[in-house]
Amino acid sequence: MTDLSVEQQRDFEAAAFRRLVEHLRERTDVQNIDLMNLAGFCRNCLSNWYRDAANSAGVDLDKDQSRELIYGMPYAEWQAKYQTEASDTKKAAFETNRPKDH
Repeated sequence: MTDLSVEQQRDFEAAAFRRLVEHLRERTDVQNIDLMNLAGFCRNCLSNWYRDAANSAGVDLDKDQSRELIYGMPYAEWQAKYQTEASDTKKAAFETNRPKDH
């Protein structure tokens, strides 16, 4: 494996994160519950992790601000435009597999 400097690793991780966020913004057909049921995380998780990192660095970022950074728009707007009602099957799967922090 190629030896990466700390700066290169940080830069490449940041680029990958930006690409993931861009991909999720493009894939509005993929619902958060689908992500949670398949991968154990969703857009809201990413926004929480982002907020946690900012707060740890002394930057005051609230839940709404971090969600807007991930969704590319206010969360309520994204919900109104793209969120659909989850089926009972998806809801049951979520309850079975729900991470402890949700």
